[in-house]
Amino acid sequence: MLPYHLSMLSLDATTYRHPGGGGIGPVDFALADGARALVLGPSGSGKTTLVHLVAGLLTPQSGRVSVAGTDLAGLDAAGRDALRRQTIGLVFQTLRLVSALTVSANLALARRLAGRPADPARIAALLDRLGIAQRAGALPRQLSQGEAQRAALARALVTDPRLLIADEPTSALDDVNAAAALALLEQVAADTGAALLVVTHDRRLDGHFGQALRLDPGGRAS
Repeated sequence: MLPYHLSMLSLDATTYRHPGGGGIGPVDFALADGARALVLGPSGSGKTTLVHLVAGLLTPQSGRVSVAGTDLAGLDAAGRDALRRQTIGLVFQTLRLVSALTVSANLALARRLAGRPADPARIAALLDRLGIAQRAGALPRQLSQGEAQRAALARALVTDPRLLIADEPTSALDDVNAAAALALLEQVAADTGAALLVVTHDRRLDGHFGQALRLDPGGRAS
């Protein structure tokens, strides 16, 4: 495994167990800068816990999590928030666009939260690149499912993240749309140079990436 300071993402003997049961660990995993990998496991295997650990929303009970060469244990809550907003792009299955804001305003908000200027030209260029420039002024409820997915991806990318995490991006889609969504993620990650981590229970994706972390029902790496 790559040394943590040479990896975009590194989990070293990482463990977290919830008081009511569930969690992950111990897990050893490393993702190189610009690489792509799959985290695959059934419901309850700790995939969401893993995403929260990587994003700095949870602190491991043992082991270490590092992102872009930074050990998250060395940061306070504000430091973890800043690292997440500036380095990680998160794409959720439920999309989580702010319903009261237009597509372009959602992207401007993401940049502001990352401590960056709104940059309307950057936002317009990204929406154009993803084929939804004409929907910049639309509210989320006015978008088709495909447009909303692209808007959520644009929001994740607008801060130029070095690590793109897609949480269950295909599980609610049929085969054709799942393949299209995955192809879009791969294309955008390749174009931007971001490392890509796809977290899912969708076994259609098993074997799609050369690198995979498989979690068993107890949250242990297998």
